[in-house]
Order: sequence, then C-alpha cells, then structure tokens
Amino acid sequence: MTEAGPPTAARAARAGAPAEALPEAAAETAGGAGRQARRPEVREPAAVDPVARVVVDVPLAHLDRPFDYLVPAGLADSVLPGSRVRVRFAGQLVDAVVLERVAASGHDGRLAYVERSVSAEPVLSPAVATLARAVADRWAGLLTDVLRLALPPRHARVEKEPPPDPAPPPATPAGPGGWTAYRAGEAFVRGVAGGRSPRAVWSTLPGDDWPRRYAEAAAAALGAGRGALLVVPDRTDLDRLDAALTAVLGPGRHVALAADLGPAERYRRWLRVRRGGVAAVAGTRAAVFAPVAALGLVAIWDDGDDLHAEPRAPYPHARDVLLLRAHLEGTAALLGGHARTAEAQQLLATGWARPIAADRAAVRAAAPRVTAAGDDAELARDAAARTARLPTLAWRTAADALAAGAPVLVQVPRRGYLPALACARCRAPARCAHCSGPLGSTSGHAVPACRWCGRPAAYWSCPACGSDRLRAVVVGAGRTAEELGRAFPGVPVRISGGASVLTEVTGEPALDVATPGAEPRAEGGYGAALLLDGWALLSRPDLRAAEEAVRRWANAAALVRPAGAGGRVVVGADAGLAAVQALVRWDPAGFAERELAERAELGFPPARRFASLTGAPAAVADLLDAARLPASAEPLGPVPAGDGAERLLLRVPRADGTALAAALHAAAAVRSARKAPDPVRVQLDPLELF
Repeated sequence: MTEAGPPTAARAARAGAPAEALPEAAAETAGGAGRQARRPEVREPAAVDPVARVVVDVPLAHLDRPFDYLVPAGLADSVLPGSRVRVRFAGQLVDAVVLERVAASGHDGRLAYVERSVSAEPVLSPAVATLARAVADRWAGLLTDVLRLALPPRHARVEKEPPPDPAPPPATPAGPGGWTAYRAGEAFVRGVAGGRSPRAVWSTLPGDDWPRRYAEAAAAALGAGRGALLVVPDRTDLDRLDAALTAVLGPGRHVALAADLGPAERYRRWLRVRRGGVAAVAGTRAAVFAPVAALGLVAIWDDGDDLHAEPRAPYPHARDVLLLRAHLEGTAALLGGHARTAEAQQLLATGWARPIAADRAAVRAAAPRVTAAGDDAELARDAAARTARLPTLAWRTAADALAAGAPVLVQVPRRGYLPALACARCRAPARCAHCSGPLGSTSGHAVPACRWCGRPAAYWSCPACGSDRLRAVVVGAGRTAEELGRAFPGVPVRISGGASVLTEVTGEPALDVATPGAEPRAEGGYGAALLLDGWALLSRPDLRAAEEAVRRWANAAALVRPAGAGGRVVVGADAGLAAVQALVRWDPAGFAERELAERAELGFPPARRFASLTGAPAAVADLLDAARLPASAEPLGPVPAGDGAERLLLRVPRADGTALAAALHAAAAVRSARKAPDPVRVQLDPLELF
C-alpha cells in the first residue's frame, strides 16, 4: 500500500492505533513550541522476500483484492505466508492475513510497513486460500467474508500449547467392508485406496450403518497416505460418525469439528489438523474449509438437508464447496443419502460422478413395506382420522407393531402444539390484530397467542367473516402426542424435537413422536412408522417441496425394520403422487431423475443458475444499472420481501453462471466505491426461490 509519509501521533491516535504502535513523529502544536521534536523511526525491510501480499479485513467490495506491504526486518521470521498480522489501512490498524511473501511488488509508489505480527502460526494453507478465492468468485462474495468462515478465531493460550505427536496410520490395511453390498461400491473404495479420485453418488440401503461405510472410505484414503474430510448436517449425525471413525481408524486418528465445542477446544482441534497431527476430519457445515493436508477424499451425508446451507455471506452450500474442493485438489468425492437431490442427479447426468447402488433384490430385502393412507377425501370419510388424525390403516399398523413388542415412530411436520390456526368458517389464516403475526396455541387449555409478538388473542374475531371460532391448520408434535395417548392408553409416548431431541431409544413398545430430522434410532429398529400430514410437506410453496418430502420420509422409513421382519410404513398422502410412489417403490433415484427432467424443462435449478437480489427497490435498481449482466440473464420479479424491501431473481444458463457472479460482484464494487446507501443482499443459487 502507498505511504505518503510517516503519520503524526495525532493522526495515528485518531485512527485508533495503540500507543506502542505509533511511529516517531514530528511535534504538532499551534505555534510549533511546547513539544520537543521526535525523529521518525527508521525501519529496514526484510532481506529476503521483503513484500507481504495480504488480505485486509475490510468488508468493502471495491477493496476485495490483495495489498502489498513491506515486512520489517524485525518481523521477518514471524510474518509468514498464512499468518495473521496488523497493518495500517486508510489510517486505521486492521487485521489482515498474509497470502504470500514475494521479492518485489508491482506497485510503483512507496509501500507501508506491516505494523505487527499477531501470530507466526500459518493458519491459512495455500490450498484453503485458493479454495476461499474460488468460493468468493462463485458466489459473488468477498474473500474476507469467506476467510471468516474458513478460519476460526485465534486463541493465544491454545497456540502456545505443545502440539501432540502426529497420529500413526491405521494399524490394518483398509478393506471394502460393507461396500461389497453395492454395485461399484468395492471399486470406489479400491480407487480411493489406490490414490485415485473416483466420484460417486451413493444410494444408501435402509438400515445400513452409513457412518461405518464413511469410516471405511476414510480408512482407505488414510491407507493411501492421503487425508479425508467428512461433512454431516448436525451434531447427532456427527456423534455417530465420530464413534464409527474411532472404531475403524482407532482412537486419536481423527478430529470432530463442531460449532458447539467452544472457542478453545475447537481451535485446538483445528490447529491439530493444520499442523498435520491428524489426516481425517469429520464435522458440520464449517468443516468444509478444514485445512487437511494431502486431501484424498471429501464426502457429505444427506446433502439435501438445509443445515448444509451457510446463512452468512456469501451463503455457500457445503455440498458445492466440497465439490469445488474436489475439483481444485483432485480428490475423490462421495455424496450419500437415503434419498437423492436433483443436484446429485445432475452430477450423474453430466458424467461427473457415477452411481453406487444395491440391486433391486437387496433393496426389497432391506426396505420396509410402505403403504399410502389415501387422499384427503378418503381421510374425511374415515371416522378414526376425524377423531384422532389417524387413518384406520395407520391405527391398525401401529397397534399391530405395539402388540408385537416393537416401538412405533410417528413423524409430524411441525413441533409445538397448534402452531397455525385459521377461521373455522372461512378458513382465512388467523392473524394478530396488533402485528399481523400468525396465531398459535401451546396447549389445549391455552389462550391463542401471536407467535411473533406474544400477545394473547382471547377475543379474536375473523376480519373477513366475523366468526370467533378457530380451527387447527397444522397440528404439532405436542398435540399429536396427546391424541396418540388417548388412542393407545397405557402406551408410553415420547416426543423428540426442538430443544429436546432423543438420539436412541430402547426396543420396548412405545410411541415416539418426532419432527423431521429429530427421529431417534430404536434398538433393533422400529416395528412401524406413521408419516402423518404428508399434505403439509407437499403443499408448501417451494420448488423443493416434493424432493424434501421424499428425503424426510426416506430418512424416517430407513429406521424401520425390513418388510420380512414385519416393518411397515404408512404415509398420510395420496398414493397417486410421484413423491409417494418413490417411497412405496423405494426408488429415490427414479424420482430424482424425473425431478431433474421437470426442472430442466421449466428452467429451474440445478439446470439453470439463479441469483437473488434483496434490498430497497431503489438499491436493487441501482445495482442492476451498474451490472453488465450476460445477455442471457432473465429477470423474474421483483416481488415484495417485507419491511419495504423487494426481491428480484436473475436466471441464466449454467454456462453463464460465472459471468453472472462476476457481473454482480463488479456492480457491488461500484456501489461500494461511491458509498451508495441501502445495501443489497446478493445470493447465488439460493436454497429457496419462492
């Protein structure tokens, strides 16, 4: 960065610099007297590679580029590539990360010096630096934002701890293990063990121990002298994978990274990976940037789970970051799940990946028997469904499983008691008279209250028809458990969801009511599963509604015993729907193929790439005026986004996705340089379009 001359103490103090960082400065008084002049500090650049190329922590789009600084001779041994430093930028001391040290700068003017070294620890590896830049470019974001996701906060005490000895390789050579049950499964593991880079989409059999399979694939990578990075949606899955890795690799040969570890422990484990102490990492979303050396395998479980989507800028998806990393580092890649997303199907359709699946005989032997309860008209004629929300088929299935001594899983779409209410006469949604928020109820005796502001609505009346009677639109887990307790007296009823999630239950007869993603595993498997209110999943105004319904149903049904052992699943939805038939036939691959074909015909993701622009109407228009969009860009909208904002979608062919991201980044830089008010949130490939 250019330096106009040594800053005065007064200017440096106004910039917020600490006293020990202030250079020697000339006296600065009104008459030039009263202070004794101080000579400027004399600093010499480092003898070798005196220029540090750094990324400054300034979240402005027009400054999203590296800057050159001189390295003082006294800091030559601590200002290292990948280390954290402090530099003076626009008159203020800011954090920065060193990308590299070079012999000369291409800048014609004078360079400022690095002010101090925060730590000599090289936290940013070259591979992660390259990945971070690629992520920022793909999602039209800033490198500084990506580095905040990639690098955990520093913990000085942890850095001073002596590093543990590197973990030895696994004692026994890795074998195919349970992968022999799948076509191409054994070949995939052999390819990883041989140091090659196969890429696959794995359709997991119901009841298979998927954490064990992932651990076996990781062992194959470690046996080849390479690293493994495994990403799962939540802590429950991470605990299972952590245990499987310990069993297969042995203790101390991997680390598990999660946000709830606490800053010290998370940084300690992350440093162990960065320093080469372990070569296998399992973690949740943020672990996609783990600095695994000589990476040989990246894998993600259940890539359709929305927990894989990063809620912070630039909003990348863990699946796509791992695929990008596999491309950049030449690693093997594995996407596994009981269901299949359209994005995974796209990888197969383009030939980037190959399928790993069992033959139909093995699928039929492992899957439970699935039956649809019928459409809404049929349920309306069912007396049992009217009184207890349980169709007769579901009631009999649950009763038979309980009589056989097995637990029953009941999946409901929503937690709570009655999370949504409507007018009993005209069916208009019940809204709060104060803030227009939705009304709900927490128990059978509670007064309905607003779910936004909490105000009770004891004297509510419908503004459309005047009725004061309410009906339930969606029934939550609490109300469902209450109804099941009346339908099956004497049977224990357990609730899993929200802040109270059960991970494992015994094989004793009981009813386990769970929300999607919170289903506990039962010892020996469930005897039956009831998937209630399927219409609530399928009727959501979301492009991925049917895909998400199949994913949630398949994950729950996979916990049920095989049909040969009496396992039964009842789906509360119309049997003629494609999503229901995908579960009945246990054919998630065929459903994903059909879903991808329909989206390609309609021009939806992943066949097309989308950008979402959200902000004040004038700000969105200003960004579009500054953007040189590809000729193929098609605007959709804008539509209101609440609080006076609007949302505009831009659609382009996949081939123009990079050009779209570059155009939006350049437009954001133009607005940033002229300090335009009202920022615009830019999201590439948003998870929700409508």
